[in-house]
Amino acid sequence: MMSRREGLVAGAATIAAAASDAAAKPAASAPWAPDAVEIAGRIRRKEVSALEVTEKAVRDAEALNPKLDFLVTPDFDRAIDKAKRLDAGTAPPAGPFAGVPFLVKDLDDYVGLPTYSGSRAMLRNPPAKTQPAYIDCFDKAGLIVIGKSSTPEYGFLPTTEPEGFPPTRNPWNPERSSGGSSGGAAVATAAGVAPFAHASDGGGSIRIPSSNCGLFGLKVSRGRQVPGREPMRGVDLSVAHCVSRSVRDSATLLAATERHGADQVFPPVGLVTGPDTRRLRVGLVVNTMLGAQPNAEVRAAAENTGKLMESLGHKVEPTTWPVDGPAFAQNFLALWASGAAELVDAVAQAIGRKPDDSLLEPFTLAMAELVGQMPPDGLRKAVADLQAAGQAYDRWLDRYDVIISPVLGSPPVPLGWVSGTVDIPHLTERLNAYVGYTTLHNVAGAASMSVPLHWTADGLPVGVQFAGRAGAEKTLLQLAYELEAAQPWAGRKPPVSA
Repeated sequence: MMSRREGLVAGAATIAAAASDAAAKPAASAPWAPDAVEIAGRIRRKEVSALEVTEKAVRDAEALNPKLDFLVTPDFDRAIDKAKRLDAGTAPPAGPFAGVPFLVKDLDDYVGLPTYSGSRAMLRNPPAKTQPAYIDCFDKAGLIVIGKSSTPEYGFLPTTEPEGFPPTRNPWNPERSSGGSSGGAAVATAAGVAPFAHASDGGGSIRIPSSNCGLFGLKVSRGRQVPGREPMRGVDLSVAHCVSRSVRDSATLLAATERHGADQVFPPVGLVTGPDTRRLRVGLVVNTMLGAQPNAEVRAAAENTGKLMESLGHKVEPTTWPVDGPAFAQNFLALWASGAAELVDAVAQAIGRKPDDSLLEPFTLAMAELVGQMPPDGLRKAVADLQAAGQAYDRWLDRYDVIISPVLGSPPVPLGWVSGTVDIPHLTERLNAYVGYTTLHNVAGAASMSVPLHWTADGLPVGVQFAGRAGAEKTLLQLAYELEAAQPWAGRKPPVSA
């Protein structure tokens, strides 16, 4: 039987050829910058060298990072050396993205670079000597990593404003949040430094920054891809993929990173290259799981998207969340807080004392304290209730192919509004109103995506969420291609960009 590694190598040529064909087709709207598939095609056709592309990415990063702070650790010298070797034919055989600039999120190890995870407690970490199998896929695909992108402390908050690093600023308005936890990845992509970037999602961390930065962000199903880092919590909430400016970049990377063979959880999707003719049963929900109404612009985005779907022939009807929102939120908080408690314990063991706010942020410490206040079986009961919520989600999707909702309760918020320095009562109140749409899909292990279909009157992006059942990536990507053609976003350029 073919191994996972052999399957990836054998499939790379097929994916590259199909991606090259896709690159030859005109985009639905004139993009302001080429996507990764287009860049890789130009390099293969010798229209531009990998070195030229990499040096431009480095120049753009050096020019824009002082304004936006998306890059934690640069890796420019190694990137340029890899590009030279690729041009000279001395680099290992590369896959569909040979020569394309890329960033790895600073929650995951990448050999030769330290991993800080957005935390002051990790600033003395040495360069990583190993990396997860999922990160290996980026090297096999030919991507050229120019550095590691910023993240909030251990990805806990939906904004990238860690105390140990400068805040990551939104290129559509630098006084606004980029979202989190994949904020640096989203900013680098939206600003045109790289055509796409590695991202991960444990409660909305791909979809939230995609919404805030005007990008396409697919959260894949649990178990879809080659395994990454080990989960910190009792339920495996987090998955990894990317944020991108085009649907085809996301689809091509998925084809290059999904599991094959004996350890696959779902039948492989393969390379999805366009829309389907099948019309979908669509549920539309506008309020948060706690019953809160979103901002008027967010409501308009969701409702107008429902009308767009109807105009495309899909059947849309109102629906409601399938779970008790307040109970679900409490259970998810308990599980999320258990991750903070594990972090605090790990730091305490490393330094020989309980960490204080000189090492970890107030929000992290407060979450860890919540775990200490729970009854002995509190976390076990919360996990059991969350598993039941996931089953309720699956039953909900027996009636629908796709659920439309907002991604966030408002457009990008001002920097500082949901940062870890806000006092806990106010921060909790704000988070309940802001992030009430994305966590159920992580618990259910389901596929979902943020699609950039709306901009506010003052020019801020607002994504719309489309969610399916676990394993529904093909349906979502086909729909995303249809939406990309019907309401193009590729020509929209943020004010601060390459």
